[in-house]
Amino acid sequence: MNGDTHLSIGELARRTGLTVKAVRSYSDRGIVPPVGRTPAGYRRYGPDAVARLRLVRTLRTLGLDLHTIREAMERDTPLAEIAAAHAEALAVQIRVLNVRRAVLTTAARRESTPEEIDLMHRLARLSEEERQVLIRAFLDEVFIGPGTGAGTGTERGPGTRTALAGVMRSLTPQLPDDPTEEETEAWIELAELSQDPGFRAVMRRTAELHAADRTGRTAGVPGPGPEVVILDHAAPARAAGIDPHSAQAGPVVDAVTAAYAQLCGRPDDAALQQRLLTRLDTVDDPRRERYLRLLAVVNRWPGPEPLSPELGWFRAALRARIHA
Repeated sequence: MNGDTHLSIGELARRTGLTVKAVRSYSDRGIVPPVGRTPAGYRRYGPDAVARLRLVRTLRTLGLDLHTIREAMERDTPLAEIAAAHAEALAVQIRVLNVRRAVLTTAARRESTPEEIDLMHRLARLSEEERQVLIRAFLDEVFIGPGTGAGTGTERGPGTRTALAGVMRSLTPQLPDDPTEEETEAWIELAELSQDPGFRAVMRRTAELHAADRTGRTAGVPGPGPEVVILDHAAPARAAGIDPHSAQAGPVVDAVTAAYAQLCGRPDDAALQQRLLTRLDTVDDPRRERYLRLLAVVNRWPGPEPLSPELGWFRAALRARIHA
C-alpha cells in the first residue's frame, strides 16, 4: 500500500470476513465513515474501521438493528449500555414467544377448537392486574359468596376476615415476570379451571363444609380438617395392603372420626360419619387436586402431596362402616 495506513473497502472485507457490498452498505449508512478518498475517488478507511466492522458484525449476529448500532456509535454509547438495553428487549420478545408457544402447545395437545384457542390466548395475555381480578373473583365466590357481605347478618369479625384472607392468598397464583413455557401452560389451565362453574360449585361446597365444621372463635373460617389425620392413619394402612372393607380398617376409621368429632364439637355417631363422608366426597374431587398442582407450578412451589390415594382408601373404609 506504499506506506499508506488507510484501507480500501476490499481490504476491510478481507480482514473482517464481510462482503464488499456489506462494507459499502455500512459505510453509506455512516456506521463506518471513510477518512478520505484516493485521487480516483475511492474511499479509504482508518485502522479502527476493522474493529468497528467486527463489532457491527457481532451486534448484527445478536440481533441489533442497524439504526440502533449507528446511533450508538455516533453517540459513543458504552457497549455495556447497548448490551443491557438489547438484552431487555430480547427478554420481552422471549416472554411473548413463550406465551405463543405455550398456547400452541396446549392447543395441539388438547386438539382445541378455534374458540378454545382464542380463550387460551386471551388468558395468556392478561396483565398482572387482570389476572388478579380474574382469580380474586373466583376466590371471592368460593370463600365469600353471595349473602355474606355487610348488612346480611353474617358479617365476619377481624380475626375471621384475616384468616380468610390468608387462605385466599395461599390459593392465589402469582405468575412470574419471566414465566417458563411450563408455567405459562399451567397458568392457562388454572385460569380456565377457575372459570369452570362446576369446579366453582365444588370448591364453594368444600369451603362451606369446612366453615360449618369450625367452632368457637374460628367459626366460618376454612382451615385444616381431618385430611391430615386421614393421611397419618390411612397411608400406613393402605401401604400395608389392608382392605378398606375389612375389619382391620375399623381402627383407622375410629381414629379419624374421633378426631373429626373433636374438631366439630359433635358426638362421634352415625350422623357424624355421614357428614364426614359428604365432606370428603367434595374434597376428593380431582379438579381440586389439579388446581393445587397447577398453583405450585405457577408459584414455583414444591408440588403438593397427592391426597387422592389415601382419601379414596379411607372413603371406601368409611362407606363400608356406614353401610355395615
